Amino acid sequence: HVQLVESGGGSVQVGGSLRLSCVASGDTISRYCMGWFRQIPDKEREGVAGIESDGSTSYANSVKGRFTISQDSAKNILYLQMRSLRPEDTAMYFCAADFGRSRCGDLWWQAARYGFWGQGTQVTVS
Repeated sequence: HVQLVESGGGSVQVGGSLRLSCVASGDTISRYCMGWFRQIPDKEREGVAGIESDGSTSYANSVKGRFTISQDSAKNILYLQMRSLRPEDTAMYFCAADFGRSRCGDLWWQAARYGFWGQGTQVTVS
């Protein structure tokens, strides 16, 4: 039984930082393509960052240079370090796992590729 549980969201001032965590159980996330997505009401889920089994990372242009995706293999936790936060970063953030692939590839941002999702954690920047 695979479960992903996000935490670390909250309210922060413009320019501030937050670190999101996604604790996984039921499988080893470092073996697979993992991603962080975000969504605001009435909008499609947007790919923020992806990480492959070899540690390669990909980012949306809107967060490049500000966000860092990483994972702790020993603890089976996926992280998203967010810096220089902007009001447009306000959203519900989700972690996702593609347990069918070790590589995310160029389509890492497609939400439909991921079969497992956490419940989300809200980030509000003002």
